[in-house]
Amino acid sequence: MGVFWMVVTGACFVAVTALVKIVGPTVPPAQSAFLRYALGLVFVLPMIRPILNAQLSRRAIKLFALRGFVHTFGVISWFYAMTQISIAEVTAMNYLNPIYVTILAAIFLGERLAMRRIMAVVVAFCGALIILRPGFREISPGHIAMLFTAAAFSVGYLVAKIMADETSPAVVVGMLSLTVTVGLAPFAWAVWVPPTWEQIGWLFLVACFATAGHFTMTMAFKAAPLTVTQPVTFLQLIWATLLGAVAFGEPADIFVIIGGAMIIAAISYITLREAMLRRKQVTPAVAQTKL
Repeated sequence: MGVFWMVVTGACFVAVTALVKIVGPTVPPAQSAFLRYALGLVFVLPMIRPILNAQLSRRAIKLFALRGFVHTFGVISWFYAMTQISIAEVTAMNYLNPIYVTILAAIFLGERLAMRRIMAVVVAFCGALIILRPGFREISPGHIAMLFTAAAFSVGYLVAKIMADETSPAVVVGMLSLTVTVGLAPFAWAVWVPPTWEQIGWLFLVACFATAGHFTMTMAFKAAPLTVTQPVTFLQLIWATLLGAVAFGEPADIFVIIGGAMIIAAISYITLREAMLRRKQVTPAVAQTKL
């Protein structure tokens, strides 16, 4: 079931990228991002009560504001990248998020960065270099935007990791949606063009698929360990490549597939090592309890 839900998650996120690609450059990236979050606020309504009841501290509010701030720029960059580079490249480079999180967790949370994890990080960045191929082709602004997007999202995930231990998932998700919507509003206003009802419909579908993707991803994590579900994410890159080639005429790039596979392999390895370390920590504790 964990694999099944992860497959559905991949399909949802590929649908998100396809729908954003359809809207394309007809709507400015900041406005597209704002409309996606504003239309998605309907899914946040059930989270309002938990947020009000959480009685967030000043520290928690500052952390949520920080997450909303960096996520705002990350989302704008992601929407911009979708208008500049292929769906497969966006998907592959988005896999860098966990690698950045690993590095930031070591720097700011004091998590140990063992040699195995360092080697996995190196492999992932080699995969990114294979995708970008600097010196062999022109690196477009879309590639730079995706590098920034992955870095910005990693900061957001790090804050989410901190707050997940202090508040409920509904509060974490709801605060992200609210802060990002507010953060995007002035940028959208600055470039606003009257959207058509068709464009609004596409962006509402983006919000639906994105929300469904996060829900099914949570179901996958509940049904199976990350060591089982993480490798399945590679299917998302395959589907994105096929979709780009068939629906948008984007030629399949073998270097994107190879680089993406290296990044996913590195992420899967880190996930596997984390799971093994947790089992080693739990086993002695269980044995001590039995004694």
